[in-house]
Amino acid sequence: MGTSALDKKETTQKDFLPLEGTDYVEFYVGNAKQAAHYYMTAFGFQALAYAGPETGVKDRASYAIRQHKLTFVLTTPLRSKNPIADHIYRHGDGVKAISLRVQDATGAWEETTRRGARSYLEPTRLKDENGEVVMSGIHTYGDTVHLFIERQNYNGSFMPGYRPWSHPHFKPTDTGLQYVDHCVGNVGWNQMNPWVSFYENVMGFKNILTFDDADISTEYSALMSKVMSSGNGFVKFPINEPAEGKKKSQVEEYLEFYDGEGVQHVALATKDIVATVRDLMSRGVEFLKVPGTYYDDLIDRVGHIDEDLGPLKELGILVDRDNEGYLLQLFSKPVEDRPTLFFEIIQRKGAKSFGKGNFKALFEAIEREQEARGNL
Repeated sequence: MGTSALDKKETTQKDFLPLEGTDYVEFYVGNAKQAAHYYMTAFGFQALAYAGPETGVKDRASYAIRQHKLTFVLTTPLRSKNPIADHIYRHGDGVKAISLRVQDATGAWEETTRRGARSYLEPTRLKDENGEVVMSGIHTYGDTVHLFIERQNYNGSFMPGYRPWSHPHFKPTDTGLQYVDHCVGNVGWNQMNPWVSFYENVMGFKNILTFDDADISTEYSALMSKVMSSGNGFVKFPINEPAEGKKKSQVEEYLEFYDGEGVQHVALATKDIVATVRDLMSRGVEFLKVPGTYYDDLIDRVGHIDEDLGPLKELGILVDRDNEGYLLQLFSKPVEDRPTLFFEIIQRKGAKSFGKGNFKALFEAIEREQEARGNL
């Protein structure tokens, strides 16, 4: 028992950036009012808070929506000649900020900028009658940023500058989505290792998994990926870069249409993937499909699973196993017209990995979509 306490103490001392998880993900979108409606209707979020001209914010409107521990903020510019408008013009709708919960936003900013991060937002104290939130931020790949959010002294609906927001007649039921499991970034050629170093040196993350082009390739395309994890394991950021292949990989397609590096997908956790996916499909969310033959030898590949094979095959849910258990996952098609951002639905039954055994089937499904778009 003494050794365990000692180990814990050492880990705490080494982790100069203790993260409590993802606070919220902010998307810059062309029409936040409509985007909020889409995520509420299709994904089962509830209205939470609003900021805009009525709350004293003159350059943007933001809608915060929530489902269990999962919070999205949809932000739109109110005029042109505005950094938000410029972001959308260049990238289309996409993730601007992955906001991380911390106990000390000032300390997080000081530690990361001292280690070489470029400041995005100096520590800022926001106050209203419900208390205070401290936030700060740093730049990461592309135009993406990490915000550090300190909110233990706040009791309001979301944060100062927002007012509670609800729809008296529109309260869609949730779909069982629980929290952000991980966020995946796509970076340019030969940029994966520099960004791995950034997360190691600036944020104290560790590289817990590596996939090379032998692991993640098809006849036509390939990519490389490294999974970065915070010291306590609460935050995980896989980072992808393209690799040489006969045709254009999904990462190259993303970089071309997003016009730069950015968040490729956000993985959303559920406790019952069959119920969640069935519900999402009934609301119009579209998913990638693998061939039915994927299921012919599934049990031989992954061993015993608790779920019936029938519903998994019907819905196209993928299964993979590692040393600690198995996971079930399914990937949406891009959620806007540019082939950029999509979502992963994931249920972990002990597994800590990311579905390496599914990469080939998944990539072939993505390539069929690329071919239909004329981008392979």
